[in-house]
Amino acid sequence: MPEIRLHLASEVTPLWRATEETLARNGLPPPFWAFAWAGGQALARYLLDRPALVAGRAVLDLGSGSGLVAIAAAMAGAGPVTAAEIDPFAIAAITANAALNGVEIALVADDLLDAPAPHPEVVTAGDVCYEAPMAERLIPWLRAQAAAGALVLLGDPGRAYLPKTGLVACATYPVSTSREIETGDVLETSVWRVLPG
Repeated sequence: MPEIRLHLASEVTPLWRATEETLARNGLPPPFWAFAWAGGQALARYLLDRPALVAGRAVLDLGSGSGLVAIAAAMAGAGPVTAAEIDPFAIAAITANAALNGVEIALVADDLLDAPAPHPEVVTAGDVCYEAPMAERLIPWLRAQAAAGALVLLGDPGRAYLPKTGLVACATYPVSTSREIETGDVLETSVWRVLPG
């Protein structure tokens, strides 16, 4: 999207291969932070187009990756904005991307799913239903945040572990992607409001 600039991988396969080689030695996760995933792109577009949803409100972006959604929230007038990410390379990417866009993002490097629940006014999560263990931990946590009064928004292009119930569709976007990381050049990607559980 033209409003936001990001430092991203220009060549997907070499970076992924280098990370996998490092992973075998050091236990590092794949470089999810190096790409603008479809769910995050849709969620960022949704926030930029509807700034009233976040303006002046505390936002927590969970699994922030490159920081795209957190940056969009800050650009839409949210504050404070916190990006939660357990990958130290992602923390570095978020810091660099926030600076590139002239916004302030607070960082949390802890796994908030195992910590006492924060109480932000808005919780965002883009493209986090890609594997069963993550979705099984995350969805109940998001539902609990909604039950505590937060607006909880989830961006997802139809990943296998997206819940079939307890979601309200807010918007759908055709998101340009790369066949190096996705199944097609364009993915229909939805923004969902997560209902209390």
